[in-house]
Amino acid sequence: MVDFQSRNTRRNDDDDDAAESSDDGTAESTPDNEDSTDAHHDDDVSQVGVAVVTVSSSRSLSDDPAGDAVVAAVEAAGHEVATRELVTDRYDRVQGALDNLTGRDDVAAVITTGGTGVTPDDVTVDAARPLFDMELPGFGEEFRRRSAADIGTKIIGSRATGGVVGGTLVFCLPGSEHAATLGTDEIILPELAHLAGLAGHNTDA
Repeated sequence: MVDFQSRNTRRNDDDDDAAESSDDGTAESTPDNEDSTDAHHDDDVSQVGVAVVTVSSSRSLSDDPAGDAVVAAVEAAGHEVATRELVTDRYDRVQGALDNLTGRDDVAAVITTGGTGVTPDDVTVDAARPLFDMELPGFGEEFRRRSAADIGTKIIGSRATGGVVGGTLVFCLPGSEHAATLGTDEIILPELAHLAGLAGHNTDA
């Protein structure tokens, strides 16, 4: 039988200190944690060169709200628009433009608008995917998740996607101004400098 009267039921000082430090339910940050966070961003690029491509047979660069929205967001974030192009919605034209742009030293990311739906002339995703060395499925998933709040189940018709071609990031967005703003401002730009560094296309040099 256990003698509860003789048993030491007091916590030692170390236990008291541990309890006090966790009263608020949060762990204090440590130098190790801070070092880990800093290391996570070691490869970040301070300024990313971005190519903005509008895929359309009906738009012009002077009448391109989606492209304008991407350019404004990129520049507001402190990055550089290396070039802006308009490409007709033909498979070979889109793929040729992407192949050319991803080979440029001053372009670390390409953002396209238009051609991500399900009509016969929506060829952007089909033209881009064969070029991908790796796909970034999380981009399309997150874009559709956020867009669903605005357009509901219509989002299943969007094939927005992202990938990496020879160290250059490629993001394919729908052609509406709202979709281009959402995808660029809320998803691409917060991670652009980090992903560009990880992909190995550093434009700081």
